[in-house]
Amino acid sequence: MYAQFYGLTIPPFQLTPDARFFYESTVHRQAMAYLVYGLHHAEGFIIITGEVGAGKTILVDNLLSTIDQSNFIVAKIVTTQLAGDDLLLLVAGGFGIAKEGLAKGSLLQRINDFVLAQQRNGRRVLLIVDEAQNLSFEALEELRMLSNIVVDRTMALQSFLLGQPQFRAILGSPRLEQLRQRVTAAYHLGPLSEAETKAYVEHRLRRADWKGDPEFTDDCFPLIYRHTGGVPRQINTLCSRLLLFGFLEQLHTIEANAVDKVAKDLREEIAVVTTDAIGGSTTGAPNGKSETASQITERLSMLEEQVDRHGRVIKRAIEIATSYFQSERP
Repeated sequence: MYAQFYGLTIPPFQLTPDARFFYESTVHRQAMAYLVYGLHHAEGFIIITGEVGAGKTILVDNLLSTIDQSNFIVAKIVTTQLAGDDLLLLVAGGFGIAKEGLAKGSLLQRINDFVLAQQRNGRRVLLIVDEAQNLSFEALEELRMLSNIVVDRTMALQSFLLGQPQFRAILGSPRLEQLRQRVTAAYHLGPLSEAETKAYVEHRLRRADWKGDPEFTDDCFPLIYRHTGGVPRQINTLCSRLLLFGFLEQLHTIEANAVDKVAKDLREEIAVVTTDAIGGSTTGAPNGKSETASQITERLSMLEEQVDRHGRVIKRAIEIATSYFQSERP
């Protein structure tokens, strides 16, 4: 809705990773250098860690967009709490290897044959494992064993492991000493700086053919940084809601008070969801305790504001749809 209002070709702050919007901050530039180095050496494990929403996935997607896809075959898997055997099934599925009814030994042989066949055809095999902090020690050991597939003294399967910060502690376990010895490159993605936060917002807007509408006043950006901590996904969430707010209020200039208001709305919405999730639907209060009259009044007020806001979104959507269909009439 707001994209049309502001003349944008696409929504600039979508949460889904999209390499077209990759912003090369200082930390992302350094991380890319590590990835390119590891990819060039064509062996071992490449480790990228960072907070939720730091940009790990889009970083790897950007790397893959720069390589000749005809020379690589890539599988991406997202892990949950998997045992070693389950991980092998996921890897096989990622590469399109038939796996139904196979015992572990046969499955390993089929993966091995697949990797060797790709090597003979001049294609490198890359495995990208997201949410690697969820992997058990047994699953990580299976990944290490897959790295034993060697052709001409070179590892035929290279793995990228993307994980949240706790994955670094997991890798430090004595049980993973052999895997650590095979790490070619490792990097931890930190947040953007305040200056980079402004540059990031403007970069994504320009990718959507932004022509200065809406205008962001200079005092917006320190607040965007303060409310998001410089984490890209949180910046996207806040800025997407800012543009929606601007659309609803018919604003062509976004000012600091709008940033504070939208950030406050987001915090309250999260608080309502969290409270309901913890307290259940019977009391609506944390730990099952009864709410006071003032707490109930406050919660009702928050819910009324949300209903009002959603109502305005629906109203504007109807207005846009009506205007569109009227313009289409002969």
